[in-house]
Amino acid sequence: MKKKIAILGSTGSIGQITLKIIEKNKKYFDILLHSTNKNISKVFKQAQKFKVKNVIINDVKKFKQAQNKFKRLNINIFNNFDDIKKILNKKRLYYSMISISGIDGLRPTLDLIKYSKNLAIVNKESLICGWSLINKNLKKYKTNFIPIDSEHFSIFSLLKSHSSNEIEQIYITASGGPFINLPIKQFLKIKYKDALKHPNWKMGKKITIDSSTLMNKVFEVIEAKNIFDIEYNKISILTHPKSYIHAILKFKNGLTKVLIHEPHMKIPIFNSIYGLNEKKITTKKLNFKTLNNLQLKKVDTKKFPLVKFLNKLPQKSSLFETILVSINDYLVYKFLEKKISYSNLIKFIIKYSNLREFTKYKKIKPKNVEDIYRLRDYVSLKMDSFGI
Repeated sequence: MKKKIAILGSTGSIGQITLKIIEKNKKYFDILLHSTNKNISKVFKQAQKFKVKNVIINDVKKFKQAQNKFKRLNINIFNNFDDIKKILNKKRLYYSMISISGIDGLRPTLDLIKYSKNLAIVNKESLICGWSLINKNLKKYKTNFIPIDSEHFSIFSLLKSHSSNEIEQIYITASGGPFINLPIKQFLKIKYKDALKHPNWKMGKKITIDSSTLMNKVFEVIEAKNIFDIEYNKISILTHPKSYIHAILKFKNGLTKVLIHEPHMKIPIFNSIYGLNEKKITTKKLNFKTLNNLQLKKVDTKKFPLVKFLNKLPQKSSLFETILVSINDYLVYKFLEKKISYSNLIKFIIKYSNLREFTKYKKIKPKNVEDIYRLRDYVSLKMDSFGI
């Protein structure tokens, strides 16, 4: 019997890698659902190639275009993630990949848990803002959870046959983005195009900017705290320009485990689908030159001051994480629209995240999806009122 699969965000980089991995053995898989925001040409090419019968297109304008342009294809076209229930209709999926971005990914994540045996997530915002809700559903529906970000997949892999209680310290690595070697006195001169030149990873503009400020690592530490139920003071960030080591786990028994792989998302995705079976992925030989020159260092917080947020976060999940994500999202898009400078991007994230009307949410736990979405919208309106 073919294994049923759903891929939310099939036209993005992670979705495309997932399909490429499946393609070599596609006769064993039945993809029931794809989704895209706007890339209707690509999503329908994918649907035809992999015989996908259901496609969700979030953008209303593109959805209407698709209804006209692709109406002759034998494909069901939907405009809302709420239609997941209608599409799956009690079907049990072997594997679901959630590679859409933004807090809007939380609701479909919660819905897909109900239908999935294995759930792979690349959606940072859901894991940061809504982990308590996700974890509750994972337990309720007995769904296996697989984090796909290379750092968390590495911790996940190293922790097999161990419990988080055995850990003394977790180290996750950060490439440092394009500015790891830039003198701090030149940070005021950083240009738009420079911030989008990540040395190791090919990613979307938003995550590339987050990588350049190291805000992505702040978020990854929050994710790690949530996923592995471990205190913030047991998670450290090390800069590592080559992105060859992804995680280091030091155990209380004196042993330390290190996980390395070349900087490509195909490796965690491949393993999340196939695990330790007979399938093989082609990778490069071990790079001893890189191993002999790892350049692991503590983060320079003068260059990357956003990392200091980790000293102020509440240990228990709260709505402040939604505040932090929302403020960062708002300001990064202002930078990408060339409305603010790079130095002001960092300055404003710190300034507005420390406002008392926002920090009060550190004591409030999210009760449901609506709490998170309402707060996200409130932050956006509030930031608009500041006239940035």
